[in-house]
Amino acid sequence: MKAILMSERRKLSSLSIASLCVLAGLIAFGSYQYVMAKPEAADAEFGARVRAYLLSNPQVLREVIAELAKQEKMASADEQKKLVSALGQDLKKDGFSYVAGNPDGDVTIVEFFDYRCGYCKRSFPDVMKTVAEDGNIRLILKEFPILGEESIMASQAAIASLEQGKYIELHTALMEARGGLSKERILSIATEVGLDVEKLQADMQKDEVRQTVERNYALAKQLGINGTPAFVIEEHFVPGVISAEQMQQLVADAREKIRAAADNKS
Repeated sequence: MKAILMSERRKLSSLSIASLCVLAGLIAFGSYQYVMAKPEAADAEFGARVRAYLLSNPQVLREVIAELAKQEKMASADEQKKLVSALGQDLKKDGFSYVAGNPDGDVTIVEFFDYRCGYCKRSFPDVMKTVAEDGNIRLILKEFPILGEESIMASQAAIASLEQGKYIELHTALMEARGGLSKERILSIATEVGLDVEKLQADMQKDEVRQTVERNYALAKQLGINGTPAFVIEEHFVPGVISAEQMQQLVADAREKIRAAADNKS
């Protein structure tokens, strides 16, 4: 019990003044009149009341801490939405990221991924299924190679394949590939999907390819993304794997907000 109280006291030190005021209001019945009458003595007595109450009801601390965590999470989510909105141009219309699905779709999904990421590979079928079945989603694919040299080479190859109009074919093949992605393996997969491998290797060395990866790194850093996959569905940031059902619900929610905003303008 003593250890629990010590832990709770440490947590209490991080509570906001507003939260402490709420707690004080619950336990200091009649304190206001007393404070007005004897301001100096009131501090000691009030502190004693608070201490006695907390020792008798330690669960109150847990409740207040839980409420504070909830409010902080909501505030963090709100800040994330503002950040996503501020970076909307870079996320949705950077001029170099591949756009799959419906280019004129009413809802945009942005995915940061790595071709060697097992979670990205696991998400891939659900992402493509959601986009295909919906028919009105813009899917923007951003290479974010963070798992070593093979990841970087795979991303460079995918970006370079844009020159030959074979991006989605290579993207799909790389996502479906199992095992390592050595240079030889990447080029073999590129050959299988119909790419001119000699041209691909030359295009992989272009500054534009390197700059694309660097810009994606910079954007991910601004958003606080340090793992893959990571999704931005309109204003909603979603780190990690999500199922097709979860993605469909997030798309539906985003679409409803877009419609509501349009109705308010009209």
